[in-house]
Amino acid sequence: MLGRVNHVALAVPDLSDAMARYRSMLGATVSAPQALPEHGVTVAFVELANTKVELLEALGDASPIRAFLEKNPSGGMHHICYEVADIIAARDALKANGARVLGSGEPKTGAHGNPVLFLHPKDFAGTLIELEEVRGS
Repeated sequence: MLGRVNHVALAVPDLSDAMARYRSMLGATVSAPQALPEHGVTVAFVELANTKVELLEALGDASPIRAFLEKNPSGGMHHICYEVADIIAARDALKANGARVLGSGEPKTGAHGNPVLFLHPKDFAGTLIELEEVRGS
């Protein structure tokens, strides 16, 4: 079912500062920020040869990142995203095996324009899992 790791997401209290640190201290290539109101975040991606690191900043008062940052004011790892070839088939197989899909259970459009779903962290050793449909994964 799982393809490659698409990205590891880090919640950050200040996206501009995090982007600058990745560029200046690590010499990384970082994408332009992208607001995703449907997800309550603004994101930027650190581009690596084998995957990406997603930097997440809260967007709006109802952002799910806001509560995470209240518990972790310096930021930290928020989730890991795996690629799947067919998100509906993956969702249905996971649900049949007792996994909980967050939200309505219907995919939303993610930052890369692909369908995404999130799985409850209590079902995966305390780690929030994002699945992203990427054809050919």
